[in-house]
Amino acid sequence: MEPQVLTLAGLWNSGPLHWQTQWEARHPGWLRVPHRDWDTPDCAEWVAELDKAIAACGQPPVLAAHSLSCSLVTRWAASGSRARVAGAFLVGPSDVDAPSYPDCTTGFQPMQLAPLPFPSIVVASTNDPYVTIERARQFAAAWGSRLVTIGDAGHINGDAGYGPWPEGEQLLLDFCAQLQR
Repeated sequence: MEPQVLTLAGLWNSGPLHWQTQWEARHPGWLRVPHRDWDTPDCAEWVAELDKAIAACGQPPVLAAHSLSCSLVTRWAASGSRARVAGAFLVGPSDVDAPSYPDCTTGFQPMQLAPLPFPSIVVASTNDPYVTIERARQFAAAWGSRLVTIGDAGHINGDAGYGPWPEGEQLLLDFCAQLQR
């Protein structure tokens, strides 16, 4: 049975070359969480939009988040929502506390460093411009996530050459299978 997956794009959404977009095309049941404002996101609004999308699922979904949406997942987990998720696949978490992070977001700081109440994997690159590998390790440890490092992969997005990204897709499918056992 195909798992229910919600994809959570980061700041500015994910374009046609991004792995999230390509995976959604291959798995029609995988749905992107919509946001009203992709360019200047407000955390409270994004948390509410995510909560609504999770509540609309017929079963607890797996969240496949990228970039800023990794922070969104941690904020949603701390929101007190009664909705449930099966797990989270967190790719290239952006460090919203870094001085270099774009200042067009509201309410995502400081980074949440509390354990997540569901299984999770953090996939990190050793040369991501939005998070150092040391911070990615800190996030994974704080969230209780399994850390998978994939070497020099930039921000693990379409611009870095991660369009189809079959290895990532298999990692997510294996994670989903583990959750269903």
